[in-house]
Amino acid sequence: MTSLIRKLFAPILNIFESGTEPFAYEASHRTILIAMGVLFSGLAGTVAYFAQGQDAGYFLPVVIFGLVGFVSLLVGFVGSDRAVAKIWGSKQISFKPFQKDSTSML
Repeated sequence: MTSLIRKLFAPILNIFESGTEPFAYEASHRTILIAMGVLFSGLAGTVAYFAQGQDAGYFLPVVIFGLVGFVSLLVGFVGSDRAVAKIWGSKQISFKPFQKDSTSML
């Protein structure tokens, strides 16, 4: 089932899974991403429910919150570790300790 969903939404997932640079992944990031997806989807559904029959201007927030929620849930459930790290902007940082230069007068 997961492979079918990954094939179906490959154009979206490829955006987040591309790249060769090192990344820093933490399992808690995936959990929070899924929670954010649920919250944004719930917000979109709530706005759509309460704004029925009103001005059509309510449709823009429903679409935006719905898309953010959908992409968050998609990457959270079937995306790779790289995709989750890319959404969070987590890059692996190589730490280089300060090296004293022999020519400096510190």
